Amino acid sequence: MPFTPSEQFTAVMSAIDAVNAEDPRKITVNCVEHPYETVYAERMSETLERLYPDASQLLRIAARAQHIRRWQIPRETYPKGREGYQKWRLSMRVLHADLVGGIMDDNGYGADDIALVGSFLRKEGLKRNAESQALENVVDVVFLAHYWDGFVAKYPHYDDDKLVDIVGKTLRKMSSPGHQAALALDLPPATARIVLAAVEREKDTLAKMAERE
Repeated sequence: MPFTPSEQFTAVMSAIDAVNAEDPRKITVNCVEHPYETVYAERMSETLERLYPDASQLLRIAARAQHIRRWQIPRETYPKGREGYQKWRLSMRVLHADLVGGIMDDNGYGADDIALVGSFLRKEGLKRNAESQALENVVDVVFLAHYWDGFVAKYPHYDDDKLVDIVGKTLRKMSSPGHQAALALDLPPATARIVLAAVEREKDTLAKMAERE
């Protein structure tokens, strides 16, 4: 059954889009410049619709708000290295959840719905909650489809072994629908080679994960 958005849902999505439109960072798509997070949010919604056409309105809100106002806390404000990166990621998740929670509250959503969307954005319940896992699958597919090449360009000192390890860790966060979607992507040859190498390296782990699903 096609998803029919309510006025309440539409108002929340419009408010998220309005916030993301304030992003000072720009990205050019099809020769047109857009706010960076506007494009990311649209890609999240498009990928969610493709992978999970029956997604609930709360999951749709979470996908749209995945990076809401992400530019507010630059990565550079935290120390370099893995520990600093993890602290930054945590602060971003809290920011996204708080911002969309406020938007939902302003538009009449109840505390339980707000808490659930916040839990999705904070990555709670992965491998246990189907909607949290669905959001993670979408995040990772969007990353591979649209942002992997930029990531590689940012870290030119990473060799193939390092890149395969990174994709392997990404695959471990996903479930079978995410793996299938990732492998179905029309990726550049260099990216596809890394992804397939990661699948081969992680095949035993991925098989055990599939058995538990």
